[in-house]
Amino acid sequence: MTAVVDKPANKPRPWAAPPRPAWEEEPSRAGLAGKGIALSFACLAILFPLWIVVVTSLSSRKTIDEAGGLVLVPKGITFIAYRELLGGGQVTRAAVISIVVTLVGTLFSMAVSVLCAYGLSRSGSLGHRWILMTLLATMFFSAGLIPTYLLVQSLGLTDSYLALILPSAVSVFNILVLRGFFMGISQELVDSARIDGAGDVRILWQIVMPLSRAVLAVITLFYAVGYWSAWFNASLYLNDQDMMPLQNVMIQLVQKQEAPVGLGQAIKTGQLSGLAVQMAVMVMALLPVAVLSPFVQRHFKKGMLTGAVKG
Repeated sequence: MTAVVDKPANKPRPWAAPPRPAWEEEPSRAGLAGKGIALSFACLAILFPLWIVVVTSLSSRKTIDEAGGLVLVPKGITFIAYRELLGGGQVTRAAVISIVVTLVGTLFSMAVSVLCAYGLSRSGSLGHRWILMTLLATMFFSAGLIPTYLLVQSLGLTDSYLALILPSAVSVFNILVLRGFFMGISQELVDSARIDGAGDVRILWQIVMPLSRAVLAVITLFYAVGYWSAWFNASLYLNDQDMMPLQNVMIQLVQKQEAPVGLGQAIKTGQLSGLAVQMAVMVMALLPVAVLSPFVQRHFKKGMLTGAVKG
């Protein structure tokens, strides 16, 4: 007797589109073609300037002079601009400053935001409603630039790296997103942990945070990009040029249309173009965000929508 073996059901292909709801019509060929064309133009509008910046930074002075400025079609690749920039001096020091400020600032901001959001997500916490109303008020009313500067000055933070972190350490919007996500976590799970003898710190560390990896990844990226791209606080509170982060050096470089100190000799000898240096600094400023964003992209939908809707 031959045994009958059921054929396995067709598994959904990972690249296939999700099934459409019954009330949604199938797209027409013209609609699909229009979406493809629109997305192609959008991608081209984003990638075309980036292509020009990268190609110009990798071009020699002769190629840049022949192109009359920005290079569209590469004619040989040279890394002399990056080699000179990373060989020490103002740009290398500014890049290190930006990396350290971003790491320290992001860790500090996440610690404060997570603790604040968790406290506000517990309805029985002391004064959570008044604290929440106070935080919401700061989203609509602020003291202004001059009082903020006077406060930083009175605290002795001018010409200090703390001035790059503390004035913008906390974002109320990020706290509200974290609070909404924390409130969506099952209360029964928290109550069961309390019955087992767990305190608030252990509940936050071992239950809430592991279940909130999506929103934590998104908020971490928001803070990191904010610190990495920030330039206003440095221009306002720092007077020493040797303490300037990478973004401020890039602004000074573009505005002055000249290379930083230490690159003048390479430009005078014709080995390096000032425009190539400018484009190379821009690439260095964009590279960390471009590298980290794809790894956090998959968390955006779950982290942001869930955190913003719940609670």
